Amino acid sequence: MSPSTLTAEASFTITPMTKSLKEKHDFGAIVTGLDLNDISDADVRHLSDAIWTHKVVVVKGQKDLPPIKQWELVTRFDPDSPQVHSHGDIKTFNSKGGLLSKHREVVGIPGAENVRLIGKGFQGEDHYGIKNKTITKPLSHDWHGKELPEEEFNAGNVRFQRWHMDAPLYARDPAYFTTLRCIKRPTEPEVNIRWDDGSGFSMKAEPGLTAFISNVQMYEMMTEDEKNMADHSWVEYAPHPYMWIGDCKGNSNGLGLVSEGREKTLEDLGDFDPKDVKTYPMVWVNPVTGEKAFQVHGICARKLFLRSSPTGDPRVIEDVVEIRKFLKTIQERVLKPEYVSIPTLEEGDIVMWANHQMFHTAIDYPASYGPRTMHQANIASSAPPTGPSPVPGMA
Repeated sequence: MSPSTLTAEASFTITPMTKSLKEKHDFGAIVTGLDLNDISDADVRHLSDAIWTHKVVVVKGQKDLPPIKQWELVTRFDPDSPQVHSHGDIKTFNSKGGLLSKHREVVGIPGAENVRLIGKGFQGEDHYGIKNKTITKPLSHDWHGKELPEEEFNAGNVRFQRWHMDAPLYARDPAYFTTLRCIKRPTEPEVNIRWDDGSGFSMKAEPGLTAFISNVQMYEMMTEDEKNMADHSWVEYAPHPYMWIGDCKGNSNGLGLVSEGREKTLEDLGDFDPKDVKTYPMVWVNPVTGEKAFQVHGICARKLFLRSSPTGDPRVIEDVVEIRKFLKTIQERVLKPEYVSIPTLEEGDIVMWANHQMFHTAIDYPASYGPRTMHQANIASSAPPTGPSPVPGMA
């Protein structure tokens, strides 16, 4: 939802998330005193502005929220958008999802198919009409190029699964926000999240949660020359990008791909419409705060166009190895424990985040800890992201 003039104060309370002295991330807020079953148009606008401002918001106490009400809220955030999940219907997701559908099992909630059941283990005898479902393919780290030994995993040593934004990057534009409601998750024992990339970094967290890093903080860590370049540069993504990288492996810290030449050729992708291939600015501007985010989904980037002025001829990088090396030097600066936030969710809480400003990832845990049940919903945005400088040929 774009910012708008508000005629009334919010009826709910917004409190910044508490953090320790060691934590350096600068986002996150808690919302209390709000019933999403009965939210006014004014409060939808206030909540939208709160998400843009705080980037990650946990709305407390939504145990009685029906799945269809979660979907209705998502559509009210962006009423001009096509009324379907950003990755399309379940059939489209399973046929064109590539890497995404290959490494996870996603089920639509009956009567509210655009709300997706994401979880691990047994989901109950009757979960909103889904009978005796056991999810055996959760969001795990098994696609990493460097294997995590099973005995270490079962002892509670885990990894970030895949840092990403929720974005189809073909035919539809990335959702402004993603919503994820916690139905059930284990709360103990803690997992030990390892980078396993030679850095020695690790951190502990409760199981079954989602981790976040800010691409605004990432941008702020760049040099002035790097910012100037990023402000005027853009990215072309592959057609059917998750099919394109369907056979690729990820880095053990969850950020980026191992370059092994596993990308499919364009001929292997089958039919695609060139007008549906997405080109976006490297930097996306927050419509409420004006902040800039270095928002490049590196695993799907097929071409980079680099320049440092509005009128200069860009240097084009088409070698994916060079693309990934370039992005790694920028994006890994923020991937340190003190910049990673893993908000705690109680059953019934719903976390919402500014998908145009953040990366997030699931974190797997041993099955012995218990089942996890989440409801996820987002909607393709009605307009593409806006950069500081126009991208040639982009409407």
